[in-house]
Amino acid sequence: MNDLTGKVAIVTGASKGIGAAIAKALASAGAAVTVNYASSKSGADRTVAEILKNGGKAIAVQGDVGSSADVKRMFEETQAKFGTPSVLVNNAATFEFEPFENVSEEEFHKEYNTNVLGPILTIQQALKHFPKTGGSVINISSISSKNPVPTAVLYSSTKGAIDALSAGLAKELGPRNIRVNVVAPGGTETEGTERIGLVGSEQQQIMAAATPLGRFGQPEDIAPTVVFLASDDSAWLTGERINASGGLR
Repeated sequence: MNDLTGKVAIVTGASKGIGAAIAKALASAGAAVTVNYASSKSGADRTVAEILKNGGKAIAVQGDVGSSADVKRMFEETQAKFGTPSVLVNNAATFEFEPFENVSEEEFHKEYNTNVLGPILTIQQALKHFPKTGGSVINISSISSKNPVPTAVLYSSTKGAIDALSAGLAKELGPRNIRVNVVAPGGTETEGTERIGLVGSEQQQIMAAATPLGRFGQPEDIAPTVVFLASDDSAWLTGERINASGGLR
C-alpha cells in the first residue's frame, strides 16, 4: 500500500514543519525527493540528512516559488539528479495574523506571491516535466479556506484561491491523467504557528478542545494523507479536498 518506489517528488517549503514531514514520509514510501526551501538552508539540509540516514534519496534545492526562474531551475535540478518527476506537493506558504485594517500592500503581495502564484508557477512547470503517463499534484490548503478566523482573513483568502484553482485544474488536467487534490490541515504545531504565538496560547487550547480528536495536530499527522494521494492507490481520486484536521471544521 502507498508504494512510491520509482517515483520522483518535489515538495516546496520542505525545510521544516509540515513540508519536512511530508518530504520524509514520501521518501520512506520509496520516492526520491527534492526538498525545496526559500531561506532555511540548515533546515533543508537536516531534512535531507534524515532521509539519507534512513536509506532514502533526497536533495535540497533553494528557490523562491514566486519566481518563475527559480521554479524552472528547481525542476531542472530534480530532473538531472533523479529523472522525471511525477509528484508535486505545493506546501510553501507564508502568513501573518493581524487585524484586517493593518494588512498592507506589501503583505498582500508577499502572501499571494508565495501561496497562490507559487503553486501556479510550479504546476505550469510540472506540465513540462511530468511523464506522458500523468502525475499527481497535491496542494496544501487549510480548513481556514472554508472557515476563516479573525486576523487571518488574508491568509484564508489565499487558501480559498488554492481550493478553487485545484478544483478547476482537476477538470482541465484530468484528460492528461494528472490528478490534482487538496489536503487541508487544521490547527497544527509548527515553527510558523509558534512564531505567531499560537502554540502554547489560550487560542490553541480552544482549538484543541473544539477538535473532535481532542488535540492540536502535528506535522506527522498530515503527511500520510499526502503519501496516499501521491500513490497509485489514489488513482481514481482527483478534485478532492481532504481535511487532515482531527475532525475540526
